[in-house]
Amino acid sequence: MIDQAVRKQLVKHLQGGEAFVPVSKMLQEIPFDLLGERPKDLPYSFYELFYHIMYTQKDILEFCISKNYKTPDWPNEYWPAHKQPRTKEDWEDLQHQYNCNLESLTAFIEDTSNSLTRPVKNGKEGQTLLREALLVIEHTAYHTGQLLVILRCLGLHTS
Repeated sequence: MIDQAVRKQLVKHLQGGEAFVPVSKMLQEIPFDLLGERPKDLPYSFYELFYHIMYTQKDILEFCISKNYKTPDWPNEYWPAHKQPRTKEDWEDLQHQYNCNLESLTAFIEDTSNSLTRPVKNGKEGQTLLREALLVIEHTAYHTGQLLVILRCLGLHTS
């Protein structure tokens, strides 16, 4: 019973939590032509941060499930080469990747055959599913605040 409650709470936080605006909502607020803006001399754009959130989530999911996991090159692979997507199709693909990875991670957490407390497939230092899920939640929440700052600086989010 406690296990199910923990899984349910983890999934709730992955999907937007209780203390921050869900990423999915912010994606609806930013027009394509502003994705590469770095307002107020910020060192990153909305696109760069979202790419980083998506890539990190994907990396952690792969760490948990892949038989052929290879640690990506930090920081080069975790951040995009450009401050904005090249095309609208690239932007839509990035959002699709984020959503697919989120669905996969959610399903992996909800699957009770996956222990929350035993090391995950590549957890050679004892990293558990619980730890990895919390890492995705914490990382996403941290950068979600930055996304919100960008939206506010661009005059797009006022609440």
